[in-house]
Amino acid sequence: MEHQDLVLTQVEEKFQREQLTALINSVGMAIASTSTSGIIRVYNPALLDLLDTHEYLGGKQLDDAFHLYDPGGNPTSLQQILAKSDRLVERDDLSHQFANGERINLSISYAPIKGSRTAETVSPDGYIFIVRDITKAKTLEEERKEFISVVSHELRTPLAIVEGAISLLQYQVDNKKDPAEYAPMLRSAHEQVIYLASMVQDLSTLSRVERGASDTVETININELLTELYRHYLERANNRGLQLLLELPPAVENVICSRLYLEEILQNFVTNAIKYTDAGTITIAAKDAGDGIAFSVTDTGIGISKSDQKRIFDKFYRSEDYLTRKTSGTGLGLYVVHKLARKLGAPITVESELKQGSKFSFVLSKKPADRYDETSEDV
Repeated sequence: MEHQDLVLTQVEEKFQREQLTALINSVGMAIASTSTSGIIRVYNPALLDLLDTHEYLGGKQLDDAFHLYDPGGNPTSLQQILAKSDRLVERDDLSHQFANGERINLSISYAPIKGSRTAETVSPDGYIFIVRDITKAKTLEEERKEFISVVSHELRTPLAIVEGAISLLQYQVDNKKDPAEYAPMLRSAHEQVIYLASMVQDLSTLSRVERGASDTVETININELLTELYRHYLERANNRGLQLLLELPPAVENVICSRLYLEEILQNFVTNAIKYTDAGTITIAAKDAGDGIAFSVTDTGIGISKSDQKRIFDKFYRSEDYLTRKTSGTGLGLYVVHKLARKLGAPITVESELKQGSKFSFVLSKKPADRYDETSEDV
């Protein structure tokens, strides 16, 4: 009878273990349990996915599987962290480093498995923990903080200038000063308002792109689009003493894509060319390139250094070169353009030399199906 009870108990325990294993395996988050000495007992497939391995982890030392670093970048032991816990603990300040040096940010929830009880304490029988990869969330949070910081900083100066100019202008009016004295103040306020409007436009476009609100495609006549672009900027270029040229073959095939994206890219290239060119020409061009249409905007402006070329598409980046700093800019335009070009599957090529001018170009596929889908891209 006792033997029969023992067998039934063993069967029931095996059934419960199988149920528990099936439950753990069905969970999408990485789960594992260890002995008090840090030997991995049970884990689910999600843990293998997280660690990017097919290796059998059962019986392996925990710190041989996880290579953790604390917020200061110092190696730390997950086993020691677990051994110090006497209750459920959650933390999201650790990172795991793979063999190739790449790191991911982790959120780890862990707790001791209650074991034998003495008169004063309950000794753990091991530890259980749940791990999530929060790298993307961390990156987005850091970008959000940086974004708010930079935007608030960029807004502060122009708003202060506008406020000061309007206050001084109001004083001049109240005291019936010579209207000729108003011109510099009005010009300064107007320039800063234009700057603020440009930033709002860039932020608005960026918001629409990230929401995918302007992904609708349509058939676009390239000749008409570039001719309209040329006419729109001709006066602005002439006012700066620049020659604006348009190079188009007799007939360029139509393309199917988002008009907003394509126009925004080309407009940004042309406005930058006008802004950073003091003398010479700016050429807007398009030509057939086999399976695609090659677009380019070339200028004879101040050019871009090799070091700056590596960063011009970064969010809020502006060169420290004094020639660039002579003009206002948000540092958002080329970042937005880069995202739009990736959406269209048309990576941008930059050719430039200091004081020799720049050429921004890209090839847009004639077949929408060949385009790059940015849904998984984190530029």
